[in-house]
Amino acid sequence: MAAYLEIADDSKGHELSLFCVPKHYEEDLDSVIIPNGLIKDRTERLARDIVRDMGGHHIVALCVLKGGYKFFADLMDYIKTLNQNSDKSVPLTVDFIRLKSYSNDQSTNCVKVIGGDELSALSGKQTNSLFLPKDIVETGRTMETLLKLLNECHPKMVKVVSLLVKRTPRSSGYRPDYIGFEVPDKFLVGYALDYNEYFRDLSHICIISDSAKEKYKV
Repeated sequence: MAAYLEIADDSKGHELSLFCVPKHYEEDLDSVIIPNGLIKDRTERLARDIVRDMGGHHIVALCVLKGGYKFFADLMDYIKTLNQNSDKSVPLTVDFIRLKSYSNDQSTNCVKVIGGDELSALSGKQTNSLFLPKDIVETGRTMETLLKLLNECHPKMVKVVSLLVKRTPRSSGYRPDYIGFEVPDKFLVGYALDYNEYFRDLSHICIISDSAKEKYKV
């Protein structure tokens, strides 16, 4: 079972005044639940685990846009540093896919895959192992849809790392191979996680306020 850092259900996070938060978001957030420094430290540890387990394999790292771009970039930087400074190394190429499964703050039953036809280029490359850094797994249905699509390309191996996994009764039971944090069933923003495209420019992962949900609702 994947190791992770658990954020308790009753955690209220940290006072916003203790951190640097963009002024335009000060009224829109309840608290900082995972500070940027803790995200970076946990991401570095995940990179070590991945290089340890997958060293020697040629990996196609598939960035899941848009929410996963920041985690993907930081994780790749840590893996590249380890490639230069450790006995094991992981040959890397990258590709991108965009998924959409949210309407406002609700995960929908419809998962829209944008760019999936481009993944046909992976078919037949039996030496490739696919590696998916993901920002958050909530119900698990998005990942199950994507994994079904990827398996049609017949990769040698598919491994998933998610920065966040949400504890929710809506979960299908899916769990990634690597997990950064297990978090309460609250809507989180920041570190590229958005609410209707807002808050991606926030460094920390924060709990959005109810008033902000109404303010930015579409």
